[in-house]
Amino acid sequence: MAIAPSVQALKLNFTIPIAPGVTLDRFVYCYLIFGETITLIDSGVAGCGTEIFEAIRAAGRDPQEIGRIILTHAHPDHIGGAWAIQRATGCTIAAHPADRAWIEDLDLQNRERQVPGFESLISGPITIDRELKDGDRITPDTSGDAMTELTVIHTPGHSPGSISLFMEDTGILFSGDSIPVQGGFPIYDDPEASVTSIKRLRELEGVNILFSSWDLPAEGSDAYLRMDIGLAAIQRVHATVLSSVAEGATDPAAIADRTIATLSLQGQVPGPLIARTIAGHLELQEIPNLLD
Repeated sequence: MAIAPSVQALKLNFTIPIAPGVTLDRFVYCYLIFGETITLIDSGVAGCGTEIFEAIRAAGRDPQEIGRIILTHAHPDHIGGAWAIQRATGCTIAAHPADRAWIEDLDLQNRERQVPGFESLISGPITIDRELKDGDRITPDTSGDAMTELTVIHTPGHSPGSISLFMEDTGILFSGDSIPVQGGFPIYDDPEASVTSIKRLRELEGVNILFSSWDLPAEGSDAYLRMDIGLAAIQRVHATVLSSVAEGATDPAAIADRTIATLSLQGQVPGPLIARTIAGHLELQEIPNLLD
């Protein structure tokens, strides 16, 4: 889907094995920026390189022209295809240093954040060639005047090293997974940071198109509406957790089950992952009130 000059969105479908004979259908968007070379934002899971290469050829270009992969964060549905793509093209890989450990040490990520089917989602280990920090500017080597620099915006919360990328002159914002979608369950690793990050994106002036990893592109006022919806999603989850704690609940699994049931999120997200992240906040007593 071509949705802006020199930018193409690819919806990559994949499945996650969550139990013997049981899979969860998922998808993620990655983005191609065409210029003198090709910049790829995120890489999908293992095997997605084939679909990405086919899209590049369909656009009349050569996959060997991929010069850079920018990873918005370390989770497997964003880094899983990078090893195979880099091996085939020799491209460089850029990401935020806060996610470097999980990107470069897959065993570490799998131990610290167990995701069903993790090994099947990752094509291999990769090394970051360039660290991206807040405020950095990236030239995507675009031809003509249609595109300019990408500005890196550190938007932690979904992960410590999550980033968004803003093409200020065109108003294109790539938000990765920083903004939750309506009806989904936002990753609860750091809800306070997530709220701060979304509010920061909400304050950007001139966002014309929002390209997220979980949703269709949103244009104009709809882009800001999506940010408001994402903010509300985090706050609803957080309010439910706070309510459970206020009523004396201490078991993370029970709090996770109640949260999923209250918000009608069954079948959309693995309960153990929610329970583990909630447990971290309970143990550290770091459950701020985000609703003020």
